[in-house]
This record gives sequence, structure tokens and C-alpha cells, in this order.
Amino acid sequence: MPSRTLPTLTQAEVESHSSSKSCYVTIGANVYDVTDFLEGHPGGPELILDWAGKDITQILKDQDSHTHSDSAYEILEESLVGFVVNEKIAVDHDLQKKVNGNDVQINEKVTPFVHPRTGMSCEEDLSKDTDYDTDYKRHKFIDLNKPMLMQVWRGGFTKEFYLDQVHRPRHFKGGASAPLFGNFLEPLSLTPWWVVPMVWLPPVAYGTYTSHEGLTGWTQVATCFGFGLFLWSLVEYVLHRFLFHLDGYLPDNRVGITLHFLLHGVHHYLPMDRYRLVMPPTLFVVLATPFWKLAHAIFYWNWHMATAVFCGGIFGYICYDLTHYFLHHQNLPLWYKELKKYHLAHHFLDYELGFGVTSKFWDRIFGTELVTVVKSS
Repeated sequence: MPSRTLPTLTQAEVESHSSSKSCYVTIGANVYDVTDFLEGHPGGPELILDWAGKDITQILKDQDSHTHSDSAYEILEESLVGFVVNEKIAVDHDLQKKVNGNDVQINEKVTPFVHPRTGMSCEEDLSKDTDYDTDYKRHKFIDLNKPMLMQVWRGGFTKEFYLDQVHRPRHFKGGASAPLFGNFLEPLSLTPWWVVPMVWLPPVAYGTYTSHEGLTGWTQVATCFGFGLFLWSLVEYVLHRFLFHLDGYLPDNRVGITLHFLLHGVHHYLPMDRYRLVMPPTLFVVLATPFWKLAHAIFYWNWHMATAVFCGGIFGYICYDLTHYFLHHQNLPLWYKELKKYHLAHHFLDYELGFGVTSKFWDRIFGTELVTVVKSS
């Protein structure tokens, strides 16, 4: 099966290529450009043009019509140019920044937009299996048959090439996890979603209960806890936008590139890997420690108040990680479906917008909201 980073086309777009100047045919979801083969076809170009813009699965199998050799299928494989998708609501990237203006309006019948840097137009594209050999042969980036980390470290990739490739999502066959380390460290990179509440809810509950001893009552505890929860929503946005996506400031060397891949790049490269959607406890301890110290530095006059605020923030993180997992892999209640669509669009359409995971609030405040349906008036 070919690499998934090829663009997707609607049936109408395929049918528009039905002349001797541009001739497309399909086999199932695969789209082939056979223009250059028209004159070389043993039966003449007319036979192909009769099927231009159409599915040729049955005619290829029709022994009475024409017997096709293995070389014919090899030619088709080399002529693959994309995949057919159903009509989808999609983003016009040029209009993203105009969403709050008067010159755009909602329209649910726009043509699917294939983002040039991801090669995708819908969330279903994220779950199409990648052919490892074909993908590596075409892009010379990572061979998913082998552990990924040392390939990134030894690859000699430029920052520009790395960022282009890591934001073109792939999918490991069957939804399993691609090898990262390939040794005894591998389990440390795989975290089931239930580990997060199991590990962190007890300390949050204990810290919240302990904070009550130095505050005036549970109302004050709840106020501090809620303030920490609100602060987390901002921290979530800031970390995602300025740390996980520090693309423009990423050092152009293998140390910076490898750290970026470990921290967040692997998630954009394999976004549907269910065991790399929540943060491993060891990494979270490293990231959370400065915030523990910061909370107690700000609320230096009351240790218990600082602890309540910090526990509220950690509870926010727990909600964030669980939400992140469920947005990728669960059927959600109606009020979450729009959020799921919003976050997955961050992966398949535009990774430079839509940094909010648990809500769009800070995206709207800072002008980075990812709008999925717009049209010029």
C-alpha cells in the first residue's frame, strides 16, 4: 500500500481529469494519473479514455475484454497520485485569519482542502495504514520497521526537512505502537491512559485534603483549587504552543531535533498511537517540578494555599491528558464531538493553529483558533 502522505481528492475532482491532457482512473480509493501511458497502451488510448475519471477495477478483471500483465499493475503503482474521499467539510487555509471579519461565512458544502504540508483533508486520513517500505523509499525520513529514535539522531536531517516530515502523519499498522528505543527503555515510552488518574489522583486528593489544615475552610480550598484549575488551562495552551511547537526556534542540530521528536514530534508523526497520547509519569515529574516551586514562590506566605492551587493545576492536567486520549480514540458525547473534530484538525489540517485541547478559550483570546468551515462572501 502506498504512502498516506499523498493528497486526497473528491470523486468530482477525479472525474475532471478525463481528457488526453490529464487522465485519472481509480481502483477503489487509489487514484492513478495514466496520462503518460495513453499512447503506450497496447489497445490504444481510446480504451483508457473511455474509463477516464472512473473506477477500472472490474475492467481490469474482465478476461474477455483484455488480459492485463503484471507490468500493467506495476505501471499503475508508479502512477499513484492520491486517494478518493467523500465530500468533506474542510479548511480554506488562506481564510483562517479572517474568521472574525465580515468577509467570511459558514458553508457546509465547500470543496475539501488538502493541506499542502500534511497531505490530508479529513480525520479518517489519520488512520490509514502506512506502507513502511514505500514511505521510506519516497521520503527518506524514518523506516517504521526499525526503532525511530536513533534514526532521528543519526539521520543528519536539516530542521526544515525534519519539521516538514514530522508533521506529515503516518499510521502504524493496526494501530499498534512503532518501536521508539528498540531496547529495555521501550516500556518507558508507552503509557496506557488509565495510568494518569491511577498515579496522580491520589496525590492530588491528599494534597487538597492537607491544604485544608492551613486555610479557613473548604470554601477557600475550593477557591484556590479552582484558581489552579483555571491557571492550568493557560499553562496547557502555553506549553502546547510555545514548547511543544517551538518549531521556528528549534535549533538546527540533531540534539534539538531529537529532543523535539521525543517531546512532541513523535505524537504528530504517529498521532493515533494510543500508548503515546498521555504523558509518561517520569516526564511529567520533570515538567511539574518547576511549577511546584513556582506556586510556593508566588504564595510564599501560605504553604497550604500554594499546595491547593498546585493540586488544582495537577487536576487540570489529569483532565487534559484524559481528554486528549478520548479525543483520539473514543466515541464521545455530543458536546465533545466538536472538540474532537477541532483537535484532530490540528493534526490533519493545520498544526500551527488550534493549540487548545480541553477548550478553544485561549485560542480565541490569542487569535490561534482553527476554523474548519469558511467561505468567502
